[in-house]
Amino acid sequence: MPHLRPARDLLLLAFALIVILVVAWYLRQALLLIYVSSVFAVVLKPGVDRIHRHSFFGWHPSRGAALMLMIAAAVVLLGTAAAFAIPPIVDDVAHFAANAPERVQKIADDLRSVPWLKRVDLRNLPSQVGSMLGGLQKVAAGLASGLMSLVTALLLVAYLILDGDELLKSMLATLPAKDRDRLAGTLQRASGRMRNWLVGQAMLMLILGVASGVTFGLLGIPYFLALAVFAGIANVVPLLGPLLTVVLAGLVALTDAPWKALGVGVFYLVYQQVENAFLTPMIMKAQVELSSAVVVIALLLGSELAGVLGALIAVPSAVLIIELANEYLVREPA
Repeated sequence: MPHLRPARDLLLLAFALIVILVVAWYLRQALLLIYVSSVFAVVLKPGVDRIHRHSFFGWHPSRGAALMLMIAAAVVLLGTAAAFAIPPIVDDVAHFAANAPERVQKIADDLRSVPWLKRVDLRNLPSQVGSMLGGLQKVAAGLASGLMSLVTALLLVAYLILDGDELLKSMLATLPAKDRDRLAGTLQRASGRMRNWLVGQAMLMLILGVASGVTFGLLGIPYFLALAVFAGIANVVPLLGPLLTVVLAGLVALTDAPWKALGVGVFYLVYQQVENAFLTPMIMKAQVELSSAVVVIALLLGSELAGVLGALIAVPSAVLIIELANEYLVREPA
């Protein structure tokens, strides 16, 4: 019957949407990895394009060669920095590992001096710490899995940088010409703003690294240079990075003096409040042109939906959503 056809089509559409959602749920980890790789490909692609358009003594590198040149330049830059920074860091780490048993015993002695802990037998603390470290095998297995995901993501980023334009054109070719041009322009505007997010993230990492180094140095915490470098690098991972840093720095400070561990905790408590309430909204607002409230909301929603990775790409995702909403939902007054 003709009048039943719209109802049948609507039922089929609903069934297809349910199937798509179920499949997407089972593939959510892979889809998240693909999306994160796509975001970083969009952010890094202009550097490859700039090298590709540049002439080196009459030689115009291909996109693949341009990507390799950019990787080589990053390796040289990081290697030069590491040549100056790594030797003292390695010395600090080796010295810490050699003195770890004595420092653990010192923690036990300090804890034994606390009145309400005198009844607790802390003589076996070093051996207990050693047995606890044996549980790091599970952590190592998790890190190995994470490392494989990281390698996969890096390969995806490289492939998307090289072939992303052709893939996007193929996807847009399924749309009518008018809608195709409109969506392509919207994505182009969004990608321009998303690239500035990486600059803002690098600024936040640098600020935390410098602030941690100065604070740890003033507190007289051993190996403060290594801890400051770790703090800056780990800050690229929201939530988890600062947590790992405060735990590691607190343990190192505790082996020297309990009040220094308290100082580390106070510093990070204050800094996180300043970063979340002031630095991150201000820097991201200047770089990606988002209001402070939108930045904070994006970070909260991203971390809730996809954990650490969600928080990592929350700001560029918010830029993409807002650009699409401005183009297709917002109606300008006549």
